[in-house]
Amino acid sequence: MSRPGAIPRISLTWLLVAQVLVIIPHLGHLPLWILGLWLGCAAWRIQILRMHAGYPNAWIKAGLMLGAAVGVLFSRGSLIGLDAGVVLLIAAFILKLLEMRTRRDALVVIFLGFFVVVSAYLFDDSMLAALYSLLPVTALLAALIGLQQSGVAAQPWATARLAAGLLLQAVPLMLLLFVFFPRLGPLWSLPLPSERAVSGLAESMAPADIAELSRSSGLAFRASFEGEVPPHEQLYWRALTFERFDGRRWSQASFAQLLPTPAWEKQGEPLRYSIVMQPSSQAWLFALDVAETGLENTRQMSDYRLQRRRPVERTLLYQVTSWPTALREPAASSDSLRRALQLPDDGDPRSRAWGAELKRQYPQPEQLVQAVLSHFNREPFGYTLRPPRLGLNSIDDFLFESRNGFCAHYAGAMVFVLRAAGIPARVVAGYQGGEYNPGGNYVQVRQFDAHAWVEYWQAGKGWVSVDPTFQVAPERIELGLEEALVDEQSFLEGSPFSPLRYRQLGWLNQLRLGWDNLNHGWQRLVLGYQGAQQLQLLQGWFGRIDARVLALSLVGAGGLLLGLLALWLFKPWQRERDPQQRLFRRFEQLLARHAVHRQPGEGARAYAERAAQALPAQAQAIGNFAAAFEAQRYAGGEARPAELRAHLAVLRRALPWRRVIWRAALLSGATRDP
Repeated sequence: MSRPGAIPRISLTWLLVAQVLVIIPHLGHLPLWILGLWLGCAAWRIQILRMHAGYPNAWIKAGLMLGAAVGVLFSRGSLIGLDAGVVLLIAAFILKLLEMRTRRDALVVIFLGFFVVVSAYLFDDSMLAALYSLLPVTALLAALIGLQQSGVAAQPWATARLAAGLLLQAVPLMLLLFVFFPRLGPLWSLPLPSERAVSGLAESMAPADIAELSRSSGLAFRASFEGEVPPHEQLYWRALTFERFDGRRWSQASFAQLLPTPAWEKQGEPLRYSIVMQPSSQAWLFALDVAETGLENTRQMSDYRLQRRRPVERTLLYQVTSWPTALREPAASSDSLRRALQLPDDGDPRSRAWGAELKRQYPQPEQLVQAVLSHFNREPFGYTLRPPRLGLNSIDDFLFESRNGFCAHYAGAMVFVLRAAGIPARVVAGYQGGEYNPGGNYVQVRQFDAHAWVEYWQAGKGWVSVDPTFQVAPERIELGLEEALVDEQSFLEGSPFSPLRYRQLGWLNQLRLGWDNLNHGWQRLVLGYQGAQQLQLLQGWFGRIDARVLALSLVGAGGLLLGLLALWLFKPWQRERDPQQRLFRRFEQLLARHAVHRQPGEGARAYAERAAQALPAQAQAIGNFAAAFEAQRYAGGEARPAELRAHLAVLRRALPWRRVIWRAALLSGATRDP
């Protein structure tokens, strides 16, 4: 028979299972030594259970803790930060397994397990990850239930079924809290874990950067339109504008953040749509030109992009209205035009000379731009993700030697030539196109849709967008990157098992689109359900009321609902009406104040004998109450509650006023351990 306070075998079994299930989602970002640590600790714990090994002493525990800290320091480079913190949390979750002696220790490990389950959402918040998390939560609940069961009588699968039933019963309350509990913004934000970050656009651009993005199938965002989705060739998603060129890389102006939004005029029919953006650790948002959004802490910058105050560290849902035919800055400032004419002091002499020659031939900017576009279309230029390496004069080498490249080559070269010809121009980086999902009526844009194009300024017309890549590979703009690389066979060549490479297989493609549609719904309805979406939903139900009043009303209604739920669960009106049992509970409570707690399954006589040993000065009063209770309850004697109350009153007077007697506490602890 297990000693009082010992951890039942059934609870320990489920706790070991739960640890495996809890750690599995973290395998992709955990150092390998964590797995060795868990295997060693689990094996040691099993040997303790089989009485083939003892508990580690203080020196061994200190050594294990120090070793875990050193391992985190070497594998993560620091003990501070989100990545290191998660590894430390998991290490503590594993090491605590060795020093569990009592049910209280097991509770600490179980609660640590719940924290580790939640930490997995920092790395993966997809629908599949959420569904999987139900498994470790059920196992942890089974371990919690097992703490209250006998190690001999408990059955593992019955305990698991009970845990799953409790989890199902909690679903309605969970849904109510999700819908009605106020969606408060975080007091602080955590950086995106490095293992979760995906490749994306950066604050500067060289041709190789776009080529690298074009080899990634990572999701950038999804866009859902009100009404028909625009044609593929009209989907130019702006992210950044590059005005400065140093001969190798394009970058933003250093003071671009401080410039005011330029004037622009709304023209034509607007496009209304919503975007579910993946975490990027960058502050800019994606939208079609020219865009406005009601998202808080977001503003339109001087180059017409949308930018938040904080980086996007979690899935973000926002609404956008765009005017594709808007007139942008028809009367630009001299500073803006001067920035759009900047060139390095030297380098690329042939491109500079060609720009000057074009200026003599075509005095009108629009004619000159068309001449450059026609040159790309007429001459034997090629579109490839495997361009030859360029020399020191990269623009000259591309325009007059290799003539093979991708969007970044063409956009950068055209802007250079236009500036050499005296026409203000700049490079725009973002994404072009996207794959239409008919099941959900939205467009999904991936990293391989990254693109660069050109904006040039013309008096009275403002900034005008053109795409030199269209002149070389129109299929890239009209159909997508895969069609543009059919001959080269370089589309996602580093990902042979990606389902995106097998879109010609109808059944597999339908399966992929269906799964993506489910994830899109998960992100919109669950991850995107933030304060603005909650307010919009509730105001649709209850009318347009003040947000603060609505929040207070919801908190009050939630408190009332929880109170009613507590009444229904605990049913105080159905409490034990048996006076003998009620008085025995008072007897237990009285002794518990003096560190003598009744153990699960402990009988009245055994409890009284143990209490008399712990409190010898009150042994007579304890024995009298226990004897009277046994005589009335089990010996067929007449029920006399007054007699039990009298014995209880004598015991209460005999006990000292101090709530904890150190001697009693020590004796009580001594009786619990063998």
